Amino acid sequence: MPFIADALGRVKPSATIAVTQKARDLRAQGRDVTSLSVGEPDFDTPDNVKEAAIAAIRRGDTKYTPVAGIPQLREAIAAKFRRENGLDYALSQIIVGTGGKHILFNAFLATVNPGDEVIIPAPYWVSYPDMVLIAGGRPVAVETRLEDGFKLRPDALERAITPKTKWVLLNSPSNPSGAAYSRDEMKALTDVLLRHEHVWVLTDDIYEHLVYGEFDFVTPAQVEPKLASRTLTMNGVSKSYAMTGWRIGFAGGPAELIRAMETLQGQQTSGACSIAQWACVEALNGPQDFIGERRKVFEGRRDLVVSMLNQAKHLRCPTPEGAFYVYPSCADAIGRKTPQGKTIATDEDFVSELLEAEGVAVVQGSAFGLGPNFRISYATSTALLEDACAKIQRFCASLD
Repeated sequence: MPFIADALGRVKPSATIAVTQKARDLRAQGRDVTSLSVGEPDFDTPDNVKEAAIAAIRRGDTKYTPVAGIPQLREAIAAKFRRENGLDYALSQIIVGTGGKHILFNAFLATVNPGDEVIIPAPYWVSYPDMVLIAGGRPVAVETRLEDGFKLRPDALERAITPKTKWVLLNSPSNPSGAAYSRDEMKALTDVLLRHEHVWVLTDDIYEHLVYGEFDFVTPAQVEPKLASRTLTMNGVSKSYAMTGWRIGFAGGPAELIRAMETLQGQQTSGACSIAQWACVEALNGPQDFIGERRKVFEGRRDLVVSMLNQAKHLRCPTPEGAFYVYPSCADAIGRKTPQGKTIATDEDFVSELLEAEGVAVVQGSAFGLGPNFRISYATSTALLEDACAKIQRFCASLD
């Protein structure tokens, strides 16, 4: 009898974590390595949020919390949903988890039965399919195209839905592509979903505040209120508030689903860290000006990276609407040789040779379900980005 559960055989190690670790290993060997693989803002958590955490410690708010989250935080989340998304949730319709990943995982574990299908547009965040697999479901990847801005088309969504479809997962702005759906584009998708009453909608809105230019963020239940009774709207503080290590995610949705997730969480982690929850109260209720200031910095970095990559031989890089990633195509580099005679057969070869030759760590598109591409995170300094992109240009120019 095998000791390790069969479910673990369906799970792959995270490619983004693997690349980050390889970069660390090379640094330990004395190599000069620039990592553009980490999906984490380089900004610090705002001081008022830190002070709220310190105050919570001094008050003694360091005990177990309600499984679904402290009332003060759920009230702040409800106010955020009303203020920014036009969504009206009662406290019984809101749950707090240990990060957005925890919320998504629990949603699948609470609802997915063996054989249930979950539609996931590709490219996708590396963890989505594995979450579905662990829950016993079947991830159904629907490929998007660079020509469509890596966005799911309504006709492709319609074709992918079957009687076994349980969820459609929508991530806007997207990790890894940065693609975000306009109101009209989202409405075209929700029109399809209205025709299929057995299909639920799970949104990952974690990059909500990181959209650029005149782009307006929307979420499915906001665009089509008739879907609210079968939509779970997930968000969190990690990206917009630079609070990745605080591990707070949250969601609003139908009370029956929230109760099921709460039951599961009660036997799993119970409530999230009390100190982090009080910090999140301040993040959501406190000053928001810094978000716009940081967004402008990210926008400038995006424009720099897109420009420099489009000047590189063999690359094609669209301009994304949001997040802090670009997802260039390296299709023209496939089949070419490095100066050492190594053939670039896949996007994984491309990123591996780039790391060896120039010390720049990026993540292959195949890890996100769509290649030949690679993902760059521009959540680092402008100087580092200029240097790394110049090295990418040099590497691409060396391919014959």
